[in-house]
Amino acid sequence: MKILYVEDNDDNIYMLERRLKRAGFTVIIARDGADGVAQAGSEQPDLILMDLSLPVLDGWEATRQIKGGDATAHIPLIVLTANAMAGEKEKAFEAGCDDFDTKPVEFERLLGKIKALAPQETG
Repeated sequence: MKILYVEDNDDNIYMLERRLKRAGFTVIIARDGADGVAQAGSEQPDLILMDLSLPVLDGWEATRQIKGGDATAHIPLIVLTANAMAGEKEKAFEAGCDDFDTKPVEFERLLGKIKALAPQETG
């Protein structure tokens, strides 16, 4: 399973990318929202993990563009944010995300969400 992780914080990338790879996933990194939108189209990942506080194009707008694009609307997207304030979750779902999780990431919980949204293997 190929995961696109859109994140600009090096520590977060290092920690989560290693754990995802150890769990058997292929991980592609985008360091800003615009690159995330571009890679969602070119790489066609099986799932996207999207930070909200990103340079160039924030995660809100990147999510809207991915979910609004014909070639990328079907890709499950989980928002990851340190801003777990009231209303953030609802706002993320309005932007088009499929699930929402908070930072710091609790890996087992996130893994459960990834598996729940993963495309089902056929054959």
